[in-house]
Order: sequence, then structure tokens, then C-alpha cells
Amino acid sequence: MSTSVQVEPVMEIKYGGVGRCKCSFWFAVAHDILGVFIMMVGVFGGLVIHDLFIYMGAIIIFLSLIWWVFWYSGNIDVPPEELEDDVGLIKLKNRGLSRVVRRVSDRFSNGIRNSFRKNSRPIREGPAGNNGLSNTGTDVSLSTIYDRTIASSSKEPVRETLSI
Repeated sequence: MSTSVQVEPVMEIKYGGVGRCKCSFWFAVAHDILGVFIMMVGVFGGLVIHDLFIYMGAIIIFLSLIWWVFWYSGNIDVPPEELEDDVGLIKLKNRGLSRVVRRVSDRFSNGIRNSFRKNSRPIREGPAGNNGLSNTGTDVSLSTIYDRTIASSSKEPVRETLSI
């Protein structure tokens, strides 16, 4: 039994002028104009602190690059065919292979993630039925600066020194 999926074509909206991110565009232009104005005041103003104005203008122009990057990255057009997986539509021809690759990838990444964990033992249930770490039967040791170890009353005391 197979089911067919009907996908309606998506009409793209064409943005004229400065594109979608008008706010970022105008912020970038305003910072550029302000930076050039402040820099020109420093160059042609004849002030005692002219170097301050020149540096501040250059810094404002440099910071306008942030707005230009926002504007540019906000106007990147991605065809709808490449967005199918991102919006929940399944490509029918790659469904089986994608599922296998996803499972292998998940198992591999979970194996790496679990290998870095400190305790690979399962978490025991705490005293009032709460899930979490329980301090019953755990080994606790404390080393002082005189290298004396105070261990808890458990079967196998563990000594861990702390050096600062």
C-alpha cells in the first residue's frame, strides 16, 4: 500500500529595491554616512582632537559591516526544492537511505557522547522515589593540605587529592 504526496508549487515573492531586510540596510547606510561625516570633521574641521574624530569615524564605519552582513545574509534566496527537508516535506526517493544514515549517525554520535561522560553507570533511584543521584553507598574522601585522607565508611575508600 503506497500513499502519494501532492506538493503544491510555492510561488516566491520577489522583493524589489533593497530586498527583504530593509531595516538592516538603512542601519548600515546610516552608520556609513555618520562614520564618513565624523571622519571628515576630523580631517577638515581643524580641531585639536582631530585624531579622535578620525578614529571614531573609522570605528563606526567598521561597525556598519555588522549591519551589511545581516542585510546580505537575510537576502540570500534558497530555492524551494532545497528547503523541502527543512519544512517537513519528505523526499520520496531518498526516504529509506536517509533513515538508515540518520540512525547510523545517531548511534555513532551517542556512542561518542557517552564515552565522554564521567559515570557510565545508570542513575539509581533516590530515597523518596525521586529520580536522581542518591548518596547512599557512595565513596567520599577528603584530602587536606597535610595529605591526610578522611574517608567515608564504605567498602572501598577512594582517595582523590585536590591540588591548587
